[in-house]
Amino acid sequence: MDAGTWSSSMKTKSRCPLQDRRFIHRKASQENLDRFIPNRSAMDFSYAHYMLTEGKKEKENPVASSPARQAYQKQLAEAFNMNRTRILEFKNKPPAPVERIPKNFLSPPPPQSKSSKPKRYIPQSSERTLDAPDILDDFYLNLLDWGSSNVLSIALGSTVYLWNASDSSTLELVTVDDDEGPVTSVSWAPDGRHLAIGLNNSHVQLWDSTACRLLRTLRGVHQSRVGSLAWNNHILTTGGMDGKIVNNDVRVRSHIVDTYRGHHQELCGLKWSPSGQQLASGGNDNLVHVWDRSMASSNSPTRWLHRLDEHRAAVKALAWCPFQANLLASGGGGADQCIKFWNTHTGACLNTVNAGSQVCALLWSKNERELLSSHGFSQNQLIIWKYPSMVKMAELTGHTSRVLYMTQSPDGCTVASAAGDETLRFWNVFGTPEASKPAPKATNTPPFAQFYFIR
Repeated sequence: MDAGTWSSSMKTKSRCPLQDRRFIHRKASQENLDRFIPNRSAMDFSYAHYMLTEGKKEKENPVASSPARQAYQKQLAEAFNMNRTRILEFKNKPPAPVERIPKNFLSPPPPQSKSSKPKRYIPQSSERTLDAPDILDDFYLNLLDWGSSNVLSIALGSTVYLWNASDSSTLELVTVDDDEGPVTSVSWAPDGRHLAIGLNNSHVQLWDSTACRLLRTLRGVHQSRVGSLAWNNHILTTGGMDGKIVNNDVRVRSHIVDTYRGHHQELCGLKWSPSGQQLASGGNDNLVHVWDRSMASSNSPTRWLHRLDEHRAAVKALAWCPFQANLLASGGGGADQCIKFWNTHTGACLNTVNAGSQVCALLWSKNERELLSSHGFSQNQLIIWKYPSMVKMAELTGHTSRVLYMTQSPDGCTVASAAGDETLRFWNVFGTPEASKPAPKATNTPPFAQFYFIR
């Protein structure tokens, strides 16, 4: 089991949530100017004194002299290096470079292929840090999600806050009662407007974030806290401490439509594939299950498509590859510390990488063939991996506690991470997205056909 449970005695809020912690004071440009410091040992102060006194007198009061005297003075000036026009001047010049290997012995560099991309710069520090007081340091929960409308939701104790990434505004959506909370999971619906909130008392609330209104509460789904949530269009999948996975159709009154049974301990990870046909689940029983949507049954518990039992610790980190169908990445807890890749069509393990520490979350890049992992003890870092070689591209540090929660911006460029150190950090790790394709021509479809309704 991976440590991490919430304390019943909540701490008193000593600071405002989601406040920027940056205190960067730039000095005035005048303070950053450099000074020219001449080298005294390279200067001729006797000549300088002569030029400032006697030489000036001779120029201002020229004395008639014979050609022989002028020739003598010219030779004398050359001998004593008195033909200089500058006083503050360095005598010592750098030696001419010595070419050890002639250029004709060096073969010309191979021409660079047009298809190769320049190496991408990855910032090593977070671009923004916000306060996240009272966030629960619990490995089995999922308290952070970034919706398609560019609004980030985070649960701090019994309160859910919304942070708008477009204008950095903060909104307190709801604070649940003590007998319901704390909040144990949050997840945005695909429309970016409706938010699902899992509670410690086994209930699930559905909220309209635009109207700040509670739409409905799903009851009787689980017997204990709901730590995992995942959307598949209008289906909200919930995972609880009771080991059950339930599909809920939020459009109808009798919302329970499918039940998956295979885990015998708490669910801590749920992810639907991009196609919406397969569901991956991870639990505290060290198991990963893959479920097929077409095999779901409302009459009896559905049997899994694949049962993957190679991890040796709880599996919370799950991520479906966006560019390769049927490729699933999973990460194990403290006793496992491995990232595994699975072919969910055959159930075969394609690769195993020892990450060296507890794997808390995984995210695929939407723009590159890269994978981001967040970790616990003892470095509490984020690692960017190049896929499929799994070479480390960068390690990002800044958190002082295990990085339990991680989510991605809608454009795929920025990643938000939250940790037990009560900070929320934003990292620009995945670069800029490719140029968007022109929008397809409008067709004769009824208005609001792409939206579904929650009752």
